[in-house]
Amino acid sequence: MKRLTVGSNKMASLDDRDVWLFDLDNTLYPASSNLFGQIEQRMGSFIQEFLSLDPVEAKKVQKDYFHRYGTTLKGLMVNHDLTPDRYLNYVHDIDFGVISPNEALSKALTNLPGRKLIFTNASNIHASNVMDRLGVSHHFEGIYDIADADYIPKPAQFPYDDIIKKHGIDPKRSVFFEDSAKNLKPAAEMGMTTVWIKTDTDWASVGATNEEGEVADFIHHHTDDLVKWLNAL
Repeated sequence: MKRLTVGSNKMASLDDRDVWLFDLDNTLYPASSNLFGQIEQRMGSFIQEFLSLDPVEAKKVQKDYFHRYGTTLKGLMVNHDLTPDRYLNYVHDIDFGVISPNEALSKALTNLPGRKLIFTNASNIHASNVMDRLGVSHHFEGIYDIADADYIPKPAQFPYDDIIKKHGIDPKRSVFFEDSAKNLKPAAEMGMTTVWIKTDTDWASVGATNEEGEVADFIHHHTDDLVKWLNAL
């Protein structure tokens, strides 16, 4: 397998990679579908009801917990003893019809040699719904979700260590695709090759560049089109 020259930073080689880890939301499907926008709206509605807040205050809590804890869910669990299933079932009750079956993605995954897994801060059922809608479920041998991580979200170190242990992964032979740049840093430090899926969402770009405005060292490759990138291998 050749190196990808366009959209690359350190030119990390993809030779001998045999495990491919994919984030889910805004990674397997384009952020332009605004599926995650539905989830964010449901998050706000849940917080309004759960904490008896108006929409403006609920949004502040939602964003504050996301930035401090990695997920809004974790913040609610730490500060308000929230039972996670109640929250996850509510926020993932959305319209998946905005995602279309993606034959091009399925074909690209077929041509990708090795094992493929989903590594997400979302729930297993949400990941399954997205994958089924895209028509790519059969390509993946497993889903590592937020419950598997004991509700400790990326970029905390624990989920990275745990998925490697549970699935017998050699980090130096794996590639991790993710839209949130900061979630790539622990993966790179463990020896994974990283691919940043760029979107227009501001929070996903946090940490993507250094003080000189250059792409951060822990981002080895980057693209705004996953299928095109995979087909270029």
